[in-house]
Amino acid sequence: MSDRIFVSSRKGVFTIERRGPRQWRVGRAAFLGDNSPMLMHDSRDGCLYAALGHGHFGVKMHRSNDGGVTWEEIAVPTYPPKPEGIPDTINPVNQKPVPWSLELIWSLETGGPDEPGVLWCGTIPGGLFRSTDRGASWNLVRPLWDHPKRAEWFGGGAELPGIHSICVDPRDARRIAVGVSCGGVWLSEDGGETWNCRADGMRAAYMPPERAFDPHIQDPHCMVQCRSRPTTCWAQHHNGIFRSTDDLKSWHEIKAAQPSAFGFGVSVHPFNPDTAWFVPGISDEKRIPVDGKLVVSRTRDGGKSFDVLRDGLPQEHAYDLTFRHALDIDATGDRLAFGTTTGALFVSENQGDSWQCVSAHLPPIYCVRFAK
Repeated sequence: MSDRIFVSSRKGVFTIERRGPRQWRVGRAAFLGDNSPMLMHDSRDGCLYAALGHGHFGVKMHRSNDGGVTWEEIAVPTYPPKPEGIPDTINPVNQKPVPWSLELIWSLETGGPDEPGVLWCGTIPGGLFRSTDRGASWNLVRPLWDHPKRAEWFGGGAELPGIHSICVDPRDARRIAVGVSCGGVWLSEDGGETWNCRADGMRAAYMPPERAFDPHIQDPHCMVQCRSRPTTCWAQHHNGIFRSTDDLKSWHEIKAAQPSAFGFGVSVHPFNPDTAWFVPGISDEKRIPVDGKLVVSRTRDGGKSFDVLRDGLPQEHAYDLTFRHALDIDATGDRLAFGTTTGALFVSENQGDSWQCVSAHLPPIYCVRFAK
């Protein structure tokens, strides 16, 4: 089991340590006061990566080789110069040009176990980048960026499309799936050379009925893949929960979720593809817990039924929202952790049956990751 959790937030990066049974404490802080939207721990070499957003000074990336004690700045993904003669891609919703420059690092993932140094990075405005040298340099995956269907991506609340989820298939590292905000799910089976949209079966309630099942404009909020049975993926969608059990050939909607099917984060058990967890809210229009009660929902039968887990979570006047990267599960499948926009961090050591609050006073939390 993992005894360390890394948290990135609106005002810094924090290391959470387990010091005894049910004794989790904030052990270290870095980049205090700086916005950190994303971090990742690489189990292959123990490196920790953190993305920072400095506003006027732009996006920065840092790497730690000692678990977050010391940090070094590394390269950030950089878009190549836009070729002459290529027209701007116009966001179909707000009719504004999609920039050819880095706005936000929204996802980080490692390559396969036999690919030392390979990293993947998803960004706003929708570019996917690959590094082969532990982030010392990055290359834009042009076949996805240049795909003609990218012109239909329009993003969600960020008003720009973005790649928020990256799943590298444990069977074959050349098989990469990405989730795009209001852009669907895309799969490459040749290391990024070619891409196909794989969102068939997803439903977009925010679109006119004739376009509700258009795969290219679906809005998965987060997508995860079961490590031991990678044919199964789960997605927390803008207007529901969806599951694929056939290598992303199709998705089916899960309608039994309680108390709501709206949310952002999802985690799947590493050894049981039928078990998954969510932190529900009311709806897109009301991004707060149902009835002011913070709960976690869990299915153990592939979405046929759900347990509503409350033990240790606030059950009145709780208005916490959990972002898409702020829910995680450790490698054993027993420990879970999630953070909220109100700065609360909760940990469970029994698959969500009970929870403890590690801190209620952190900055708004963007990303929670167990040390692998």
